[in-house]
Amino acid sequence: MKNNRDLEKIVRGFSNHRRIEVLRLLEKQPDLSLFEISETLNVNFKTIGEHVRRLAQAGLVWKRNDAKAVRHTLSDLGKLILTFLRTLE
Repeated sequence: MKNNRDLEKIVRGFSNHRRIEVLRLLEKQPDLSLFEISETLNVNFKTIGEHVRRLAQAGLVWKRNDAKAVRHTLSDLGKLILTFLRTLE
């Protein structure tokens, strides 16, 4: 069972419209690099880098080293958060 601080870390991790966009994108297209995420969402590379870093810190996104880039996919918690967000729509 997670304590209140752990829950706060998770909520802060996805509490931004850009981060929610990234989560939704990675659900549809897993294993994207920062460059691919940035290009697809038409957002500055450094901005996306910071958002993905926060998502990873919250445990919502996994990073995997590829030969040329770091690939990003949703964690199980990230998938669960997207399910939760759909209940709010």
